[in-house]
Amino acid sequence: MPVISISNLSKTYASGFEALKSVNLAIERGEIFALLGPNGAGKTTLISIVCGIVNASSGTVEVEGRNIVSDFRAARSAIGLVPQELTTDHFETVWATVNFSRGLFGKPKNPAYVEKILRDLSLWEKRDSKILTLSGGMKRRVLIAKALAHEPRVLFLDEPTAGVDVELRRDMWELVRALRETGVTIILTTHYIEEAEEMADRVGVISNGEIILTEDKAALMSKLGRKQLILNLPEALPRVPPRLEGHNLELADDGCSLVYTYDTKAERTGITGLLTDLAAAGIRFSDLQTRQSSLEEIFVDLVRARR
Repeated sequence: MPVISISNLSKTYASGFEALKSVNLAIERGEIFALLGPNGAGKTTLISIVCGIVNASSGTVEVEGRNIVSDFRAARSAIGLVPQELTTDHFETVWATVNFSRGLFGKPKNPAYVEKILRDLSLWEKRDSKILTLSGGMKRRVLIAKALAHEPRVLFLDEPTAGVDVELRRDMWELVRALRETGVTIILTTHYIEEAEEMADRVGVISNGEIILTEDKAALMSKLGRKQLILNLPEALPRVPPRLEGHNLELADDGCSLVYTYDTKAERTGITGLLTDLAAAGIRFSDLQTRQSSLEEIFVDLVRARR
């Protein structure tokens, strides 16, 4: 049984904005699942509904077999959430706020467990510091500690490395891997494809409130391994010459650029043959550059492919 089951989940706000449109998603126990999407795609709304912060308009969500509405306390106690925003009680100490979070879920005191979390997150030396005195990176660590305080079986990380330093990013991923080894399921939202590539077992893509696809990471990454070679021409072309049609070139910049899309993971990119055919066609170029498709563009391509 999936640890999280989401069925026909929709959310329409009072303004009429449809943030989620009949989302169906199953997340398996013990996996690291990356939910990818551009800003405004619905990632945070989806997480907020699962965590009981936002009410759905329709549909159901179960966490470890517990309905998040009819059995809210049991479902929510299985979840740890590291929100995108830095929301903490500035005048509390690190030790007090993490212990308070544990108590909120009815867990008995366990100083040894809290100490382990703080040490794993390099917070032990700051345990008696008031949160307002901490750097942004340290506050982010405190949020993670608070989310782990009640020993959840599911951990949500909402844009976890937004504005985070390299050291924290490394520590965070080490902790995520260690948690996965203990059977914790981790769901992270991001618009950084590199994070999904680094961490995830499986990837879901959300755009305009809809899940476009869910796939094994390796399969998705092979689809995203495309680059473009852009040839800047000294003179505009009215159309792609017939002898170059086999290369699937596109004209851009009012005919002043030729764009060649190729697969970086293929055995042969076809660039050598293209350059040979360009010379044979008498087409010169003044400059060339390569460009990796942005995640936003990849989403557009995926949406088009699904229509």
